[in-house]
Amino acid sequence: MPGTPRTWAALLALAAVAGLVFTGTSTYDFAQYLDRQVHGLHCSFLPGLGSVDVTGASGCHVTLMSPYSSVLRQALWGGIPMSLLGMGTFALLLYRALLVLLHRGGAERPALQATFALSLVPVATSIVMGVIALQVLDAACKLCIGTYGASALAFVGALGAMLSAGRPQAALDDDDADPTPAPTGALAPRLGMATVQLGIFNLLPVAAWAAMSPAHERYIGTCGELTDPADKHGVLIDLGGQGTPAVEVLDPLCPSCKGFEQRLDASGQGALLDRQLLLFPLDATCNWMVSSSLHPGACTVSEAMLCAGGDARAVLDWAFERQEEIRTATAEDPEAAARMVLAAFPQVEGCLGKPAVRSKLNQSLRWAVKNQLPVLTPQLFVDGRRVCDADTDLGLDYTLARMLAPAATEGAP
Repeated sequence: MPGTPRTWAALLALAAVAGLVFTGTSTYDFAQYLDRQVHGLHCSFLPGLGSVDVTGASGCHVTLMSPYSSVLRQALWGGIPMSLLGMGTFALLLYRALLVLLHRGGAERPALQATFALSLVPVATSIVMGVIALQVLDAACKLCIGTYGASALAFVGALGAMLSAGRPQAALDDDDADPTPAPTGALAPRLGMATVQLGIFNLLPVAAWAAMSPAHERYIGTCGELTDPADKHGVLIDLGGQGTPAVEVLDPLCPSCKGFEQRLDASGQGALLDRQLLLFPLDATCNWMVSSSLHPGACTVSEAMLCAGGDARAVLDWAFERQEEIRTATAEDPEAAARMVLAAFPQVEGCLGKPAVRSKLNQSLRWAVKNQLPVLTPQLFVDGRRVCDADTDLGLDYTLARMLAPAATEGAP
């Protein structure tokens, strides 16, 4: 392959530095949220140069708040960010690239083969995370895309360094040498060393993160409770499940509610809850508590869910998939949401928009007032106790694990 191992190692080093910048910025943004406050995010192909996003609507925000941005969420508030593991891997690739650049005699082929094997780690991770971002989250995160690009470039650099090394020098000097490739026995210890290095470069920062991770147990159960949870008018929609009673307060066209449901489902703890849903559309068409329609069409979709009976969950899933489309169309034409709902669920035609269902939706809002709920979504009450707003995103797994623990449920009001 054209070039020398040093030339390709230089490319590998540049790619590793770029990867460190992108994953480091992601880790910094993640760490800011450990104080349970809301922060702006760096969502740019040039971290540090672009403006900080404070809208919460960017693809970077969607991926950061998704259940796939970190691991060990039940053990630590927020968990261990995947970007921290990416930093460790890129740091190791940079270290190995510098060894080649600083070694006068170049690097042995087995060492370069081990480095190439290491470069497959961020490539494989990028493929998996990229598919999740596009297929599951439907979001494009610029920092993530930058990381994917750095991973691909590191792969090319490591591959070029390995191929440009050629056969061992002893075989090149001996004209009578067997032209077959040299035995690969020397590769095994190199791969073993590379694996150990990968563990060290990742476990040390993970251990430091875990040691410094904040403990937020003192906030659990301190954010209020339902004062009158009785459902006299049958406004709560049964979402199924067995276990601890729980009430979710959602707007079917609220992006944060969609993200919340994804996190709850991915946590596996939703199955431990006997879940009921209170519809709280942030749409001035039916909600007198909001002065303007934050989510146009939410009232119509909420009516459809009440009309659908046992198919209410199907309507909710449909609305989650088409939130932006429904909101945009209804903002231009107030009747658009009804047409879209009826096209997807014709069985609700005799109910949608009728006085009976509108009265029931009004009773849902009055249930919220009776329990003194704040005007926001999503909200979650577990056994009557409210999950703090700051714990409905990155801290959801951590908080639920403690609220559902026997010690927590015994002391529940």
